[in-house]
Amino acid sequence: MALTHTEILNAKSKDKPYKMYDEKGLFLQVTPTGGKWWRFKYRFDNKEKLLALGTYPEISLKNARDRRDRARESVALGTDPAVTRKTDKLEQSQEITDTFEAVAREWLSKRSAIWAESHSSKIIRRLELDIFPRLGKRAIASIKPPELLEVLRRIEERGAGDTAHRALQNCGQIFRYAVATGKAERDVAADLRGALAPVREGHFAAVTDPKAIGPLLRMMSEYKGCPVTCCALRLMPLVFVRPGELRKAEWTEIDFDTATWNIPAERMKMRVPHIVPLSRQVLEVLKELHGLTGKGRFLFPSARSNQRPMSDNAVLGALRRLGIPKEEMTGHGFRAMARTVLDEVLHVRPDYIEHQLAHAVRDPNGRAYNRTEHLDERRKMMQLWADYLEEVRGD
Repeated sequence: MALTHTEILNAKSKDKPYKMYDEKGLFLQVTPTGGKWWRFKYRFDNKEKLLALGTYPEISLKNARDRRDRARESVALGTDPAVTRKTDKLEQSQEITDTFEAVAREWLSKRSAIWAESHSSKIIRRLELDIFPRLGKRAIASIKPPELLEVLRRIEERGAGDTAHRALQNCGQIFRYAVATGKAERDVAADLRGALAPVREGHFAAVTDPKAIGPLLRMMSEYKGCPVTCCALRLMPLVFVRPGELRKAEWTEIDFDTATWNIPAERMKMRVPHIVPLSRQVLEVLKELHGLTGKGRFLFPSARSNQRPMSDNAVLGALRRLGIPKEEMTGHGFRAMARTVLDEVLHVRPDYIEHQLAHAVRDPNGRAYNRTEHLDERRKMMQLWADYLEEVRGD
């Protein structure tokens, strides 16, 4: 006979546990402490099993019967409801740990081993500002394309279209990592291709016309500010490294005997150590600079503390004070200048140039060149470049 609410409500505890049967395998177990536990008894693979369905009164008689009926349906379909319960719990626990933010940070920790710290910092800041607040706590497998698009369009609406595109690119990398590690079924960011407003592609402003290089260098030579910044301005076109690599340079990396600058992997964008051969003109500037900062750690220390390198804006600020607008030249622009002129004017082999730019260059067999590859040829190239700059400047 089926149980009633009154019977369950009036059930008292006894010295030993006892059962109050309902129908179709459902019963209520009453413990000596007064607890009332719903249980479902069933057979699967010719074995008798019990499935816990919750406690009364949290689970009412009606809810218990509903749970029993769903379990009976599973048995009828050839699925053990106990196994289904374990799978559901596992998936729920994975949803808690496999949030978008957790997966993103895991992905970034893997990439940080080969990326420069500054590059990783830009990505995590972008995610923390725009993506994590809205999607960070969501299970990554549950995020739908329209939800991601809504977040990206919020970035667009504040006029940061380029940031929106970069965020979409990063999200795609994160989703693909999630797919590879079994945390998501697919890359939903791929569905948003073409959904954002196009952004006009731009490059770092650079002077690449040979006729304009001389006037630019003569203007830079007129800088009358801090002598250390002046040396940075003179070195930047000669060595054409990334601005961050130059401003963080340390004296222990400079070898005057071999005329080389050995930049460690942790400061390079691709986390590969890099050698910059030093021309005669570069060595002259470095010897002058050594008299100013050679007793400290950095070639270009901060004006406020010699324990830190100069700021990002020191060289850019000097360019602006000289009247060189950002639309005309940036710190990165000297790299484009060198790449263009070395190739089109001085006719240096492109692989020598790309390797000196610390780009991912591979040999004919597909292997990455190491840092000493073609070092003698690159040394000649760097001296050729310094002589060219000296000539067009009119020294």
